Amino acid sequence: MKQYDAILIYDGECPYCSIAARALERLDDVGAISWYDDSAQAFLQAQFEETPFAMFLVDGQRHRVYAGRSAAKELADRAGTPGIIGSLVRDNYDTIAKAVGVASGRGRDPADYHDIYPLGESAADLFDRLGANAERQPEALA
Repeated sequence: MKQYDAILIYDGECPYCSIAARALERLDDVGAISWYDDSAQAFLQAQFEETPFAMFLVDGQRHRVYAGRSAAKELADRAGTPGIIGSLVRDNYDTIAKAVGVASGRGRDPADYHDIYPLGESAADLFDRLGANAERQPEALA
């Protein structure tokens, strides 16, 4: 089993997640898992006491959870994309997420989570389970 330093929780039913796909191609230490996966749901419940629908980057090394715009920007920064790309992704996260939702027929808007949160103790206990179910380059993002 590959150990990841961080795990991206993303909309696994979204066929348009090309920004995340490009970023993950450059990051060997970041795995990805669908928001719909049971381990992602359990992790979010432990971290937030609910299961908010958004992109999350869970960093087990730094003990942080980046959400929404913060997750998009952190992912772009780690992938070494030019600063303007990270800023554009961060600043337009809601617009992009809503447009993708309409295009994919998802039928729900992303939750209003955009900060960097400390990794909660009960959520940290689930990080290995999250990582065990994560993939380096999920087929849905390829």
